[in-house]
Amino acid sequence: MQARPIIHGALVLVLAGAHAAGAVRVGELEVKEDHAGVPCFTIPEAEERRSGAPDFQSISVAEVGARTPMWRMAMPGPRTFSVSFRMCIPYAGRLPVLPQMPAATLQAGKPYDVTIEARPGQQAGAPRSYRARFCMVQQGPGPLRVQLLGSGAPDARARRSCQGGPSLSAP
Repeated sequence: MQARPIIHGALVLVLAGAHAAGAVRVGELEVKEDHAGVPCFTIPEAEERRSGAPDFQSISVAEVGARTPMWRMAMPGPRTFSVSFRMCIPYAGRLPVLPQMPAATLQAGKPYDVTIEARPGQQAGAPRSYRARFCMVQQGPGPLRVQLLGSGAPDARARRSCQGGPSLSAP
């Protein structure tokens, strides 16, 4: 009589393990400043070494917790390009051949989520999306600076972190 619960429990563990093994990992994304102080987005070199350069599908930036993006750009149909760690996609970048929405102004003290969606790669387990959190901070009388937040930072902690602190230096 006790064999039935043990078998049921073992079956649940096997199915949960199979589901977890089939889960696609979310890759890390880097947020940098370009020469004009504008945030730009790329994958880290370690991600490219691990899974190869992903084929770009879309990028979106939204305020943490919001459903509507502040800016989005996507590749139409089957067209794509590889996102190498050597390139950086600027916020509100204008490529006339790509469909995109006008970009809203990034404000100091607000945390933002950025996501790059990738087309399925040939390498098993390669991420289908890459994510990061960042904010713009005001430090003294100078321009706004990019501050990278942990990609898994809870919303409340991300908001607190954006009220000041160290920022990334321009590359």
